Amino acid sequence: MIMSVIETISCDLETYSSADLAQCGVYKYVEAPDFEILLFGYSVNGGTSRVIDLASGERVPDEIVHALSDPGIIKWAFNAQFERICLSRWLGLPTGHYLDPQSWHCAMIWSAYMGLPLSLEGVGAVLGLQKQKLTEGKDLIRFFCRPCNPTNVNDGRTRNLPSHAPEKWTAFKTYNQRDVEVELSIQDKLTKFPVPDSLWAEYHLDQEINDRGVALDRDVVTQAIEADRQSRAELIKLMQELTELDNPNSVAQMKQWLSENGLETDTLGKEAVSDLLKTAPDPLGQVLSLRLQLAKSSVKKYQAMENVICSDGRARGMFQFYGANRTGRFSGRLIQLQNLPQNHMPDLKQARALLQAGNYAALELLYDSVPEVLSELIRTAFIPKPGCRFIVADFSAIEARVIAWLAGESWRQGVFATGGDIYCASASQMFRVPVEKHGVNGHLRQKGKIAELALGYGGSVGALKAMGALDMGLAEEELQPLVTAWRSSNPKIVRLWWDVDRAAMSAVKNRTTEVTHGIQFSYQSGMLFITLPSGRRLTYIKPKIGLNQFGSDCVTYEGIGATKKWERLESYGPKFVENIIQATSRDILCHAMQSLRNLPIVMHVHDEIVVEANNQLTAESVCQQMGQTPPWADGLLLQADGYETEFYRKD
Repeated sequence: MIMSVIETISCDLETYSSADLAQCGVYKYVEAPDFEILLFGYSVNGGTSRVIDLASGERVPDEIVHALSDPGIIKWAFNAQFERICLSRWLGLPTGHYLDPQSWHCAMIWSAYMGLPLSLEGVGAVLGLQKQKLTEGKDLIRFFCRPCNPTNVNDGRTRNLPSHAPEKWTAFKTYNQRDVEVELSIQDKLTKFPVPDSLWAEYHLDQEINDRGVALDRDVVTQAIEADRQSRAELIKLMQELTELDNPNSVAQMKQWLSENGLETDTLGKEAVSDLLKTAPDPLGQVLSLRLQLAKSSVKKYQAMENVICSDGRARGMFQFYGANRTGRFSGRLIQLQNLPQNHMPDLKQARALLQAGNYAALELLYDSVPEVLSELIRTAFIPKPGCRFIVADFSAIEARVIAWLAGESWRQGVFATGGDIYCASASQMFRVPVEKHGVNGHLRQKGKIAELALGYGGSVGALKAMGALDMGLAEEELQPLVTAWRSSNPKIVRLWWDVDRAAMSAVKNRTTEVTHGIQFSYQSGMLFITLPSGRRLTYIKPKIGLNQFGSDCVTYEGIGATKKWERLESYGPKFVENIIQATSRDILCHAMQSLRNLPIVMHVHDEIVVEANNQLTAESVCQQMGQTPPWADGLLLQADGYETEFYRKD
């Protein structure tokens, strides 16, 4: 019986589509002509859950259908984007039009805000819920939600219907109902720690940006895939001629051939091959160089674009809100915009025009490496809609500015106040001589840059090496003095590391609240909360004092580690500072996006925002608005730089 007043609906869907959800994303998934909702599980106002068997002809009650588009009724789901977009299609909304996200809340985002996993199963396990997600669900989804291979046993069918396995279908309905119950349990378990309204506002903006999507140049994408096919065929043919191997792309065959020719290697990864190339004689060097070209992963990006592009020519769903649950930063999905190759070609526009026209012969004639060209052109596949151009704006040295502000490192603040180059200024501070880019002592700028990038969060010689210091020409014996010079030049940042370390340790050890540098550390209900200047909190689950690898006390907590598994992790001052700085930088980006939300933001990558702009909007006005300091960051010096372009690129 439906309650007379509906305030909230928690829902979970089971769907069918011949499209591969993992490859194409939900926006393209629902465009498949055979897409349908099989089961609609829901609960009204946290009450008893129900399952509507749409696949068997049952109907969703009219009150529930109307509630889906009622802005006054909050809809809950775990990974609510999936339910919202699927229901948009089910309700008959056309491509590019979706249910307004403003009345949707996501239990996955709530879980991420609390430092929990991004999967329903994972959250249930960590919270120790009485009702857990049923483990047989994956097999049932594989059976009912995806096409099947025709066999003699299944009479050659390509899809399993409820009538083909009634017992499995009954189990599937139980599974759907349990998911709703688990979602309700999560909400109940986390009710003491509500998500702030400001964070829901950011989530809703994120969903608007995902819904809007960004246009792709189909010609560039199609021709890039074809150019890669031709290029690979020619590279493999050349390698076969040089090595006489059947499959020179085989790691085993290539390692054996190199060994037979006097070159031993345990791996053929990109870094190892690059190192071998420094000393390898021809024809070994030729072969290794060809292998590096073959290993360019650029075509995978183009294939991802082809997989996700919707019928209106736009790619959607590329941003995961709160994808990094330690800091709340966004992460990439599908095309993965966060790790696009940069472009450095001076004739980028010409190369793009040749590719767009399918002129592979000219590309091969004019450029040394077609794979390298394809890599540099990836960004240019993103285009504004007709009559518009992109305005690309990003923050200048955002993390360096935030750490200087929090630490109170005045000389760095002075550099930013006068528009100086932080890498030159850092080198000048470290070596006590004037340093100018392309000018006096200009050779020291590179040392200042590598130190800035590697040492701000407690890094030492190992961090410099990991950042490529040796490849940039620094000698091994220079590294430790570089660390010492940087730390002695930034005493307040070093003090920030250890003040944060003491505050976090004290909060956990004494189960109390500590404050340092305007950041609050508090222990509550078995969790360590770090309250940022913005007021947003970072959560560390089940913290306690443990021993680090050096036998010293440190804070440990539970979270997703490098292995992608839930495990106990350790942290200390500089690591906490890294989280704080990156999280605060993320809050500044979100503040800028909110201030620009009346503009059609189509992408954001790290500290960069991309707007699909009409002719009235200027890059200067966008940068001016973006560079406004949030009200909670008094004294922070921000600067945004931008440019206009007819296709996406790095300036």
